[in-house]
Amino acid sequence: MSVISCKALSKKYDDVLALDGVDLNVEKGEFFGLLGPNGAGKTTLLKILTGQIGATEGTAEVLGLDVEKDILGVKRKIGIVPEQESPPSFLTPREVLEMVVAIRETENPEIEWWLEFFEMEPLEGRVCRNLSRGQRQKVMLAAAFISQTELLFLDEPFINLDPIVQTKVRDWLVDFVKEGGTVFLNTHMLENAQRLCDRAAIIHEGKIQSLISLEKLNQQKMNLEELFREIVL
Repeated sequence: MSVISCKALSKKYDDVLALDGVDLNVEKGEFFGLLGPNGAGKTTLLKILTGQIGATEGTAEVLGLDVEKDILGVKRKIGIVPEQESPPSFLTPREVLEMVVAIRETENPEIEWWLEFFEMEPLEGRVCRNLSRGQRQKVMLAAAFISQTELLFLDEPFINLDPIVQTKVRDWLVDFVKEGGTVFLNTHMLENAQRLCDRAAIIHEGKIQSLISLEKLNQQKMNLEELFREIVL
């Protein structure tokens, strides 16, 4: 069952064609990676799929909903960690999580568990504007994970995280997928993609240049970095 479906999806900014006729399907229970250099179209595609911007041409469906026609319906069903975004600056990490679970009416949200998971107990009483980039990233991840959605969109989620927290997040995401969740990961960190993803698409100059199974790639003893370099250089 496809939880994400794109058909002939294009996005144009003035004279710049950021996405060019993208066709893509992501299946339920899949850890899917979208790989590409800066400016390749990764974030543009994610923003269209999550209802942040509209497409110029083509259609996109998420969890069976037309993104253009039912933006709010899509947003209610997904979790998002945008690239380099920050939580509300005037709230503490606990208040951010409390706000998220109140808006989403999350049952049994386990706020304490997530504060402990991301080692945020020492931050009690500190508002987010006074946190480091890595600490703010932890808050954004916790806010997405606590929502108990079945589909997560993650745009460079490991940036600014120390190695120990990266490992904890990777392990949690693997378990999330094993339990039936789906992850759509935007990244140029190829090591994480090779380690985590079931399939990956390499996007360059707004077009999907390659769609690969990481298992088959490993069986063929091919290196993802070498394939990536062949496509984008």
